[in-house]
Amino acid sequence: MFKLHPRLMQDTLVIGDFPLCRLLLMNDANYPWFILVPRRAEIREIFELEQTDQNQLLKESSHLSQVLNQIFQADKLNIAALGNMVPQLHVHHIVRYQADQAWPNPVWGLFPTQPYTERVLQEICAGLIDHLADFTPDNNCPVVPRVC
Repeated sequence: MFKLHPRLMQDTLVIGDFPLCRLLLMNDANYPWFILVPRRAEIREIFELEQTDQNQLLKESSHLSQVLNQIFQADKLNIAALGNMVPQLHVHHIVRYQADQAWPNPVWGLFPTQPYTERVLQEICAGLIDHLADFTPDNNCPVVPRVC
């Protein structure tokens, strides 16, 4: 049975669910930082997923990336599945700008986190859900809102 790792539960806000992945927002307003977590138990690496799930993960990640690029006008999207602190498979999608405070370095641990205000969180959620719905190719990758 799928269960979100406690560290992800502590550090993120649930946005919704794609067909395979739970979509999370890192609760750090310093960077638009989203995470996809396949809803499969005991998976640590992409190769451990069934082939159909690997394909779906790539589809959801690409879909999310297009939407983030459109909404946030990124200079660069950093996409990675690291898992040094959280072994559960999860894929970071971090919007980066040349003017952000950490550029060009990685964002981890450089600056204190700035939790989102409720107003900003609702604005991000509403815009993201609307854009994800507009970007859904052939209705194969809808996101179902959970919190927003």
